[in-house]
Amino acid sequence: MNKFTLVTGGSRGIGRAVCLRLAQAGQFIIINYKSNELAARLVSEEIIAAGGRSEVLQFDVANREQVRAALTRWQEANKDGIIDVLINNAGIRNDSLLPMMSDEQWDSVIDTGLQGMYNVTRHLIGPMAMNRGGRIINMVSLSGLKGMPGQVNYSAAKAGIIGATKALAQEVARRNITVNAIAPGFIKTDMTEGLDEKELISLIPARRFGEPAEVAELAHFLVSPAAAYITGQVISINGGLYC
Repeated sequence: MNKFTLVTGGSRGIGRAVCLRLAQAGQFIIINYKSNELAARLVSEEIIAAGGRSEVLQFDVANREQVRAALTRWQEANKDGIIDVLINNAGIRNDSLLPMMSDEQWDSVIDTGLQGMYNVTRHLIGPMAMNRGGRIINMVSLSGLKGMPGQVNYSAAKAGIIGATKALAQEVARRNITVNAIAPGFIKTDMTEGLDEKELISLIPARRFGEPAEVAELAHFLVSPAAAYITGQVISINGGLYC
């Protein structure tokens, strides 16, 4: 059976770095995107130019029907294939103090992060279990571990995913499926643009922001055979900011 890796929100930032690193390791990468087709295709072309294998797949993780339709069509077109590695990376920030937060700000962040993780994982976990093997990595955040002011919605979404990670890991461990979460701190991506980097660096023991490639290396390890006994864990990568 042909095996595939799906990275949601794989067209930019940490998702892009994960796509490139796992492709380098020989995995066939499916790059999910919501609206930026050009960015997703550029990542795919970069992978293919380097000798890897890749394709793009459009759907909005927050839209359950889109997720079901897109993944069902993919499975029908790849009857001898299985998505046995899932990186739930898609997520958005829409920051505001709670008294000023709109319903749309709350809903959009929860729907993309927490609900999106459910929508995609729920569709793929059955085939993984039947195949008796798989790897799931949920990208969470420092915000989900300690909470961040101005990010009640984002912290809630990521904390919910952390709880789901721990619970699902126990449900599927006997099927040789591992479920882990990676909790980055401040990483140089478009999601951290606009933050006061100089001020924040003073709070980080490592005295710098992390690089997307460093997060991608951790993801690569967690999907490798060497990590087969690691499951239900939340691994921080934050330069010592929160231990």
